[in-house]
Amino acid sequence: MNIQKIALFPSRTPKAQEFQEQALKYIESAPLDEADCIVVIGGDGFMLHALHNLRHLNVPFFGANAGTVGFLMNSLSPKDLLDKIKCAHETALYPLRMTTIDVNGEEQVHHAINEVSLMRQSSQAGKIQIEIDGIVRLEELVSDGVIVSTPAGSTAYNLSAHGPIIPLGANLLALTPISPFRPRRWRGALLPSSVKIKLMVLNPQERAVSASADYQMVENVEQVTIEQVTDSFFRLLFTEDHNLDDRIIREQFTP
Repeated sequence: MNIQKIALFPSRTPKAQEFQEQALKYIESAPLDEADCIVVIGGDGFMLHALHNLRHLNVPFFGANAGTVGFLMNSLSPKDLLDKIKCAHETALYPLRMTTIDVNGEEQVHHAINEVSLMRQSSQAGKIQIEIDGIVRLEELVSDGVIVSTPAGSTAYNLSAHGPIIPLGANLLALTPISPFRPRRWRGALLPSSVKIKLMVLNPQERAVSASADYQMVENVEQVTIEQVTDSFFRLLFTEDHNLDDRIIREQFTP
């Protein structure tokens, strides 16, 4: 991979700052707007922020793990950083587009790399109608919320809610309820990535629900439409020993 200029982008944690300090002994950090590659130093949460905020630079991102989980990150030492980047392979992550309409009729659009999630805002459970490609598939889900996850995000919040893990090349989305009350035995659905999902909040004034695209939250939503973006994607670099497809498979066999 022909990468000449590398920009280091660390989080503020001591571990990330220490990694940057050591890495600067072996490479020179370029300005963000001149870089061929951005090295994000931190954890998965910081990587998500970096991808959203620096997407306009249109360069690949290489994650150096200085956090806890590091599913989107590579584990390596600072002195090996340059060699690992040169040998890395690129993975394309297609985001979800979340379009919300709140109780005041205001529309907002956000993008999610991991998932779009709806969550109740009060002590009362949310009531959500689920429509897929114009057909109502579930008249009323009574639950704490619901998650629509990409394959890349299927091992994150979706997995914590007992949703399925999805291989990257499966062209599927996971629709997973959060603590469902009715219907009790409904565990969610696997859907083609080409579908248009519409979630209607029933009685939103009394049973308020918020919607989040990764960390970007909209409160008091009435309608949420979710589609996978197909004309643009995020570019992530992974080392040979941190293949994202393999990580997703291995995660399914982890006790």
